[in-house]
Amino acid sequence: MKRISKTERITILGTPEFKAFLALEAEKTGISVSELVRTRCEHAPPSNENSETLEALARELTHAVADARQALEAGMADVQEVLASRGAA
Repeated sequence: MKRISKTERITILGTPEFKAFLALEAEKTGISVSELVRTRCEHAPPSNENSETLEALARELTHAVADARQALEAGMADVQEVLASRGAA
């Protein structure tokens, strides 16, 4: 009776540095090198569209934070002015 394997052996060639990199990455995540390669290859990298969307959101957030900071500083200046006019500052 022939035994059916759920996995197959795959041989790849790489530099000693690449092999060390794979071993270190696997060790850092607590998995085998085989599992590391499988998970990294099975999860496709983000598409350019996703990257562009993320970059646009980051730019929008940067502008929103700058606007919020200016509004906060203006509000604090107004508070200081009111307190000074009442002699509380």
